[in-house]
Amino acid sequence: MASETPRPADPTTRRMRLLALLATGGLIALGLAWELWLAPTGSGTLALKVLPLVLCLVGLLRHRLYTYRWLSLLVWLYFMEGVVRATSETGLSQALAIAEIALTLLLFTACTMYIRW
Repeated sequence: MASETPRPADPTTRRMRLLALLATGGLIALGLAWELWLAPTGSGTLALKVLPLVLCLVGLLRHRLYTYRWLSLLVWLYFMEGVVRATSETGLSQALAIAEIALTLLLFTACTMYIRW
């Protein structure tokens, strides 16, 4: 059996991968900044919520389709948190929640487009 060399990804796939990486990094940065500095709630233990996103970065960097699939489902937990906090909090926390909603929608779109192509 002859082994085939993998063909390079098309431009759309590369853009969706980059968008997924940026959105994941943005959610990680937002989650840490939100819970540790900008509007902390409690003792900062809620910052652990970004741990699943950190763990998926390796799979995203290695083009693991499985990671993109489960991340497209996991991201809805962060979306729900954003919706709850956007409707129940005010001020800076509400603005951060809206940013979280936008990043989750961007990440979901990037993951589904990457899977599709």
